[in-house]
Amino acid sequence: MPETVLPVHKKLTQVIFEWQAENRTSLLAFFMVLEVTMHWFWCLFVWWGQKDFSGYVQMGLLKPVWIGVTLMGLLFAWLVHHFSTLSDDKTRLYRWQLLLITCYSFYIAIMVLVMGYSSLVSGVSLVGGAMLGMMLVRRRYMWWAFLWQVALIVVVTMIPYLGVKLPNLRQLTITSIPLDTYSYLTYSETTTIENAIAASIFKNGKISWENVEQVRRSSAFFWRSTHLYLALPKAIFMVYMFRKLLVILDDSKNEILEHANKDELTKLDNRRFGLSQIQATLMTLQAAQYYSVILLDLDWFKRINDSYGHDAGDQVLREVAGILTDSLLIENALDSATSTPIKGAIVSRYGGEEFLIGLPNVSHDQAFDIAEAIRVKIAKHTICMDNGLSFTITASFGLYSISNHDLSALKQHCQNNALPLPPNPEQSPSPSTSKTAKPIEVSLKKKRPYRKRKASPVNQLSSAVCRLVISTADNALYQAKGDGRNRVISANKLIADGKIQVNFGTKDIND
Repeated sequence: MPETVLPVHKKLTQVIFEWQAENRTSLLAFFMVLEVTMHWFWCLFVWWGQKDFSGYVQMGLLKPVWIGVTLMGLLFAWLVHHFSTLSDDKTRLYRWQLLLITCYSFYIAIMVLVMGYSSLVSGVSLVGGAMLGMMLVRRRYMWWAFLWQVALIVVVTMIPYLGVKLPNLRQLTITSIPLDTYSYLTYSETTTIENAIAASIFKNGKISWENVEQVRRSSAFFWRSTHLYLALPKAIFMVYMFRKLLVILDDSKNEILEHANKDELTKLDNRRFGLSQIQATLMTLQAAQYYSVILLDLDWFKRINDSYGHDAGDQVLREVAGILTDSLLIENALDSATSTPIKGAIVSRYGGEEFLIGLPNVSHDQAFDIAEAIRVKIAKHTICMDNGLSFTITASFGLYSISNHDLSALKQHCQNNALPLPPNPEQSPSPSTSKTAKPIEVSLKKKRPYRKRKASPVNQLSSAVCRLVISTADNALYQAKGDGRNRVISANKLIADGKIQVNFGTKDIND
């Protein structure tokens, strides 16, 4: 089979999260080799054209700079291989990481110095190099190296104002005539002078074909091109890397949310997320709308586990989840009875063999037809095992549909009265609430334990309403189990027949 080609951001993910520390450090050293190689070729280019560039490049300084660049390139190239030999000694690895970062910081500071104090080169080197290093080596080392390099560049920039002459490849020229006297000027100050000179040469501030040669021979043009050559490739590379890093973060975020909100076995929404979705949509019910909740439980599921094993039980849950997904979550899925689109259906695994369905803006009759269609599909579906055995299953359904009118009355009563609600399925009873539990003494001298933030009144209201609606559907499911299973029972009909009640303390929901 052909080998799968991973996207670039997947490869970068492997580098950051799966590669060993020594391999990541070796990669960082390789990136340093590439940057130094760019500097080496710049020195070669200037040396090759020294006849043209000697007017605005200190050729006497070029040779030692070129030698230093070559030595640093050889050092970084050797470290690329050396780090791969440190896999069994983390202490030595971290020491060599520190040496690598220190050498690179000194090297960049010196290059910024001799290249004319360009803010473009120094900014890209500082920020880009530090961020890339934090992805590949110990972040603490890179953070301190970043601060040290900032301080070093500031010192190097300010020392000449104290009368100390520092080496600099750049020399000021007026067109092509160099100034013999040394005067310390920053890059921006030099550029300002050259711009003023250029303004006197170029008529109306425009460049004509006659003075293109003068522009080409201008030191400002040469050094601006140099700084673009030194900074832009690195900047483009860093932006590209961080663009891919953001893709990694987005993928990681989506993966975390999927694991947090999805049931691992069935790939449906889990109980917590399903309840939160129903709470959110239930509280937005509009006038003349209904909200229907279906709770279904597989019949005799324990017998399946006992007879065929838990693997068979897991297969049943997955295939039932597939039936629910095919019936409700497929784009443009239609209600088989009314041929109307089913929009916004919420399907979650509620318990071991229980599933919860929320149907916003679906009337009772529509919801009943949907539940009946799903029940028939489950009953007709054959579970085929790998060992050749096959069997069928059935499910019992409880349905409850609440109108906007009843929901508004329920909200109002919950706000005005202490409504006795069924226990929250997401919370287990606290031992401290037991009648036989002893009070727990907490010393004020000790650190106060973390206390969960109290839910807002709006969240408490939506949770209370949601639990009451689901509890009513659960009563209908209990009735379906008692009536022989494999059927759909409507809680609305049971309420109308007086078999169950949904009370606001003393007032019935349908009064």
